[in-house]
Amino acid sequence: MAEDPDPTAQRQLTVSDRDLDALAEDLSRWLDSKVSADHPPKISALSRPQGAGMSSPTVLFDAEWSVDGRHEAGSFVARMTPEAESFPVFENYDLETQYKIMAGVAEASDVPVPELCWLETDEKVLGTKFFVMKRIDGRVPADNPPYVFIGWLFDASPEERAQLTAGTVEVIAKIHAIPDPATRFPMLDGPGQALRRHVEWHRKWYRWALADDGYPIPIIERTFDWLDAHWPADPGPDVLAWGDSRPGNILYNGFEPVGVLDWEMAGLGPRELDIAWLIFIHRFFQDIATRFDQPGLADFLRRDDIVAKYEEITGYTVRDLDFYIVYAALRHAIVMARVKRRMIHFGEDTDTPDRDDYVMHRASLEALLAGTYEWD
Repeated sequence: MAEDPDPTAQRQLTVSDRDLDALAEDLSRWLDSKVSADHPPKISALSRPQGAGMSSPTVLFDAEWSVDGRHEAGSFVARMTPEAESFPVFENYDLETQYKIMAGVAEASDVPVPELCWLETDEKVLGTKFFVMKRIDGRVPADNPPYVFIGWLFDASPEERAQLTAGTVEVIAKIHAIPDPATRFPMLDGPGQALRRHVEWHRKWYRWALADDGYPIPIIERTFDWLDAHWPADPGPDVLAWGDSRPGNILYNGFEPVGVLDWEMAGLGPRELDIAWLIFIHRFFQDIATRFDQPGLADFLRRDDIVAKYEEITGYTVRDLDFYIVYAALRHAIVMARVKRRMIHFGEDTDTPDRDDYVMHRASLEALLAGTYEWD
């Protein structure tokens, strides 16, 4: 087993820890160089959104300045690359690729991605790479505590949740309708079958995040074997897969999508990648509610409803969905196990004798592998 040094000795001041006043000064100097302001831009309302930053640190801020006496202002979001000291979830954070994907989606569709402003690759500015986009007003179903327990979505009517489901599936369908994705997003293309590349990327990620660091997770390795044994005979056409397709990454005005966020998991592959992720991530939360004898939102994001709506919008027949749901559960298992590993690293949690317990949804994944998972 890999030994961790004293976590307090390793934890250094990262972007997500830094004093907001100092960050505001750095942003003002940087923005001045971008807009050629008459005077240094004023940065205000600087904050870190609650629940954000486990993957990429995020900062919200307002800015105002003048150019040749003309007043300008806006509300912005900065997304940053996490430093190695923060024990990141992913091995690599390619903000340039994310920026290009969002730009390409905006150019080729009416998917409501935030308006991009600037990409900064010089790490000297804030100590890490970042990009800035305009802020969209809206609300997001919460992950912590999960929306299946409390909040505006929990309090909504079944009809309102159905409206949100339809809008969310429509967003995914619009992303998948972007033509010639391999040509438009060549940075995501590569040799061989796209689905195989997608799975192999996750196998490599698992090894970096856990196995090669002395933390192999048996149930994750069994699931990779299951995927190899149940590979689809024909994965179908490749599309741009959003990757993290779920309501928690969408801003809603009422119950209609107005902002599609978080593109760091985007790739090329079958449509079912996004459909299965949408289904499984909700089931992950719903299963937690069931475990605590709470009703959750059993009427929301149901598997059959999502498939029916997607097929209605696109005319495409969803195939091999059980395979992709198991794959979604595997992908989320790597996330959960890495988060557990991160907590152990920083002294916030302790190891367990059974490494499969690193996977919070272990019981659900075991049932999916056995073909005994109950959907109703």
